[in-house]
Amino acid sequence: MSEHFIKNIEIKNFKCFTDFKAEGFGRVNLIGGKNNVGKTAFMEAVYVNVRSQTINASYHSMTDIAYRRDNLELIEMTRHFTIKHQQEYFEKTKQYYSKSNINEIKYKLIYDEGIKEYAFTINGNYKTINSNDFSYQKINIKNIHYIDNFGLNNKELKDVYIAVQRKDKEEDLYSYINYFDKNIEKFKVMGGESPECKLKGKNEYRYINEFGDGLKHYISIICSLYACEDGYLFIDEIDNGIHYTQLDKLWEIILEIADEQNVQVFATTHSKEAIESYARVAKRLKDEEITYTILTKLEDNSIDAGVYSASMLINTIDQEHEVRGW
Repeated sequence: MSEHFIKNIEIKNFKCFTDFKAEGFGRVNLIGGKNNVGKTAFMEAVYVNVRSQTINASYHSMTDIAYRRDNLELIEMTRHFTIKHQQEYFEKTKQYYSKSNINEIKYKLIYDEGIKEYAFTINGNYKTINSNDFSYQKINIKNIHYIDNFGLNNKELKDVYIAVQRKDKEEDLYSYINYFDKNIEKFKVMGGESPECKLKGKNEYRYINEFGDGLKHYISIICSLYACEDGYLFIDEIDNGIHYTQLDKLWEIILEIADEQNVQVFATTHSKEAIESYARVAKRLKDEEITYTILTKLEDNSIDAGVYSASMLINTIDQEHEVRGW
């Protein structure tokens, strides 16, 4: 296990989590449970924790998760996303606390008698800043990426594809894409921010959206793994648009590249097929650094986490027991 990997986390006062703890995470971690139990909120909390090395990085991560919840790509194309808009999305998070083996982060929005302040405590360092004096500067961390259930937009896909080019992994990417669709020969980002694919026997590239959401999601995951070397990748609804017959290959790619690039992965699913495929591939590859976490809402509305190790998950699947948590 790499020293930078999240092994345990405590989350308080964030969305559906009032007092939550979980431990035992590995290199690749799949999160399951019923709809609306908090799978996405859990990943968002971990995402904020690992990105919050500074106040501005913490601010940017909270703004980012609120922005993604609204899927504003089309809106942003028609208006300038101003500092005021960033502030509005940041302030959707009223309070947040998380403590992991990596970082301890506490934030609260304070509004008293017309004065608005942001109170941050990052690894023991406390600071309160008036909203009028706050620097709403975005901090991009190149090796931490979040793929929401809408997938990467074109600019984001371009950014992670650059990592594939820098590592000279284009041929590997082409072979992975060819497995997904044997008629596709190559993938490029051309014309500024236009992701395109070339069909075999054709002397032209076609816009990636013509091939359906599944292919773009598949390529986004692979490119992001290369972009997140020594970092973290978060994938919401990992099987979105992916046919169940292609899940084994996707998990094989994720487990192998995550190991090669030293990436910790957190992903969500509600699919039994995705969970079974995950266990099947881990068993075949003898990968013991995977976990499966079931989130369950208790009678008092608190959230409980059951973390399965690789051996526990594989044994449960082999015995044909239910693992989705409902």
